[in-house]
Amino acid sequence: MRDKRQKIDKYPLNILMIAPMQPMIGGQVVQAEQLLDKFQKEQSVQVDLQPINPPFFVHLQKIKYVRTILTSIKYIFDLIVKIPYYDVVHIFSASYYSFLLAPTPAVLVARLFGKKTILNYHSGEAADHLKTWKRSAIPTVRLFDAVVTPSGYLVDVFASFGLESQAIFNIVDVEHFRFRKRKPLRPVFLSNRNFEAHYNVSCTLQAFAQIQKTFPEARIIVVGDGIEKTRLHQLAKELNLKNVEFLGAVLPEKMPEIYNRADIYLNSSYIDNMPISVIEAFSCGLPVVSTNAGGIPYIVENEKTGLLVERNDPEALARAALRILESDETAQKIINEARRECVKYTWENVRGEWLKLYQELVAENFHGRHAAQIKK
Repeated sequence: MRDKRQKIDKYPLNILMIAPMQPMIGGQVVQAEQLLDKFQKEQSVQVDLQPINPPFFVHLQKIKYVRTILTSIKYIFDLIVKIPYYDVVHIFSASYYSFLLAPTPAVLVARLFGKKTILNYHSGEAADHLKTWKRSAIPTVRLFDAVVTPSGYLVDVFASFGLESQAIFNIVDVEHFRFRKRKPLRPVFLSNRNFEAHYNVSCTLQAFAQIQKTFPEARIIVVGDGIEKTRLHQLAKELNLKNVEFLGAVLPEKMPEIYNRADIYLNSSYIDNMPISVIEAFSCGLPVVSTNAGGIPYIVENEKTGLLVERNDPEALARAALRILESDETAQKIINEARRECVKYTWENVRGEWLKLYQELVAENFHGRHAAQIKK
């Protein structure tokens, strides 16, 4: 057994990471870029990226349905060409149609070539996805050799459907998102979520309207883009909000300076998993005031590392934010406790878990091929 292990460890593991890339936005893009960057500095593993949105006939990709068809054809072609040369295929995934279009063909092609696969599932909509698409989603999940989620919340969701998974946390570069002491706190808020219905940014704007009744000079920076953009801009006008700054989508490398401009992080999602922006806020020293949606209570402990309120309750969100502003003792306690939590999400803490999983899967493949050769 030791000799076989030495043969495995002699060469770097070749991992193909399949994930969205810019110009797409969101947590998966950020995590894929961070993992790729970190692994490129490792000698024991070679990780390459296969985008689920490969650039192809860029001028034609501006046409909505043509874009989907062309991208899918190029994506599947790339999978067939590349997968045979890798030991493990690490596939990022969201839910619903994106699960069908990205992880499903990838796992099928990987199995065709006898490669080990990891489903790295990130969507807070997992429960509804697995329930409403159970005839296709659950059998597809079972095809993967390992299922990894960034939170204990999704581990529990998968377990409720009889699916085994493990949690490996998202990583945050704490050197990049530097801590700044905020004492006293200013009424300067940050919202950093995509403009999608389940992130419920409208609730954040409604809460901010309540906050401005007490602090007329309060400001809010709103980062994000998406299908609700027009509605949210209109809502800000209807609420007669002052000092609202819509920045649109911001590149990940530009976000630290945005966090540095703000003093309190507001989040009002209705459905969620493990928002990276919350951990970034921890790291930068912004106290977090959020709804208790989905996996958020798994990473934010109410009254200790943040303040949590019920979903879709802008008045409660505003009251919690005002409490942070009016009680420096509460604010500083939360800031300090949250900062200590950040060690969980450092590369030093997460690195070993990914390497261990890769090595275990490669060892399974190696021993499986060895046993098959003996039988012959």
